[in-house]
Amino acid sequence: MAFNPKQKILIMDDMSTMRKIIKNMLGKMGCSDLTEADDGKPAWQMIQDAHENGVPFEFIVSDWNMPQMTGLDLLKNLRSDERFKKLPFLMITAEAEQSNVVIAVKAGVSNFIVKPFSIVTLKEKIDKVFPG
Repeated sequence: MAFNPKQKILIMDDMSTMRKIIKNMLGKMGCSDLTEADDGKPAWQMIQDAHENGVPFEFIVSDWNMPQMTGLDLLKNLRSDERFKKLPFLMITAEAEQSNVVIAVKAGVSNFIVKPFSIVTLKEKIDKVFPG
């Protein structure tokens, strides 16, 4: 399934500046249905609520490090829930350590991107999540 810029996307990062940067990049790629969360805990609730309301998120872009619930913990919650097992998930991190990549892959991440990154890199990573 190719990337559809019209799909509903949730962007999670505890830093508002980073959320804004990601929103701007996705906006330049034609995305307009963008929702923000500042932590995995409210994001987990938002994902469940959206699903129950019949307007589920179709792609998650999440930072790894957040104060209450990390991106990794959110990913594990999603992958252990039948409703969200296949929900595309792009993990963003400042930690380029190989061990983190392995942990995220084992947890079921769709792809991984290291900060800082350009719109070109973001597009390449998204295209690998949604091979068209």
